[in-house]
Amino acid sequence: MSSETTGASYASAGVDIEAGDRAVELMKEWVKKTRRPEVLGGIGGFAGLFDASALKRYERPLLASATDGVGTKVDIARRLGVYDTIGHDLVAMVMDDIVVCGAEPLFMTDYICVGKVHPERVAAIVKGIAEGCVLAGCALVGGETAEHPGLLGPDDFDVAGAGTGVVEADRLLGPDRIRSGDVVIAMASSGLHSNGYSLVRHVLLERAGLALESEVAELGRTLGEELLEPTKIYSLDCLALTRTTEVHAFSHITGGGLAANLGRVIPDGLYATVDRSTWTPGAIFDLVGRTGDVERLELEKTLNMGVGMMAVVPAESAEAALTTLADRGVEAWVAGTIAERGEQESAAGLVGDYAV
Repeated sequence: MSSETTGASYASAGVDIEAGDRAVELMKEWVKKTRRPEVLGGIGGFAGLFDASALKRYERPLLASATDGVGTKVDIARRLGVYDTIGHDLVAMVMDDIVVCGAEPLFMTDYICVGKVHPERVAAIVKGIAEGCVLAGCALVGGETAEHPGLLGPDDFDVAGAGTGVVEADRLLGPDRIRSGDVVIAMASSGLHSNGYSLVRHVLLERAGLALESEVAELGRTLGEELLEPTKIYSLDCLALTRTTEVHAFSHITGGGLAANLGRVIPDGLYATVDRSTWTPGAIFDLVGRTGDVERLELEKTLNMGVGMMAVVPAESAEAALTTLADRGVEAWVAGTIAERGEQESAAGLVGDYAV
């Protein structure tokens, strides 16, 4: 009689617990790099711990939270076998939403879903997340890696994250602070960031049949390198602005484009005009538009068009704000103004300049 086990097991169903444990060991060194003094313990427990007594210095602390993923940009990483940059995108999408209200990023957790656990691959993803957390000034306090055989292919994966920040109640930024006469400062994006990749992939890869490994002269590098350019993380730059000058609001330019996202912070009775002539979008935006014969309005509704973050500041604060950003290596410029809305502006659209 055979002594071999013939019954079903987790391993036979496609889940490799040992590989998951190996991935955790590999990622520990990267998680340590994100540690803040308020973090208790290390990874491996059931929950990440953050010492909330650090918030006692606030008069009325408001916690800000956000969650996001990176969309179909993960498909580009998978195709190229490059996994250590996608984490930057994840941190940017979460923490730059949090800093918009003036909140300091505190900590983040991640969720990585894979068809099959490849320990080194998972560790590379976490490495990117940890590096992004350092750039955002937050701690990576925990996460989850889930193996979904049968639902995802062996090389398929997706990432998501959630973050928490804190802001003093009387320093909360947003529409209530914006006034007529304010100016809009644009901060350059590092490229496409992590939005609109369904359109980009459809146009460049499916319709045009371009190879990710192909050199594109106007980009000055391969298409894959351009598409995997990490999303710029503005968190610490925005916080520096709030410390050095008066800021009324920020707008993180993500899905929906510049007009829709800037419009989210413009209060009733006011409107923003943004002058397109103040900047030239990077070559990738023209490549997508030209190759796919995509209408300008559709591009602007989908992509950031070269602007990743916007700040609304009093006119007298604009010079100081630009100086602060320049000192931090952030390309920025005055791109528009805030004015009172009249009948002619109530129906303004994206014709000529942006009006929101």
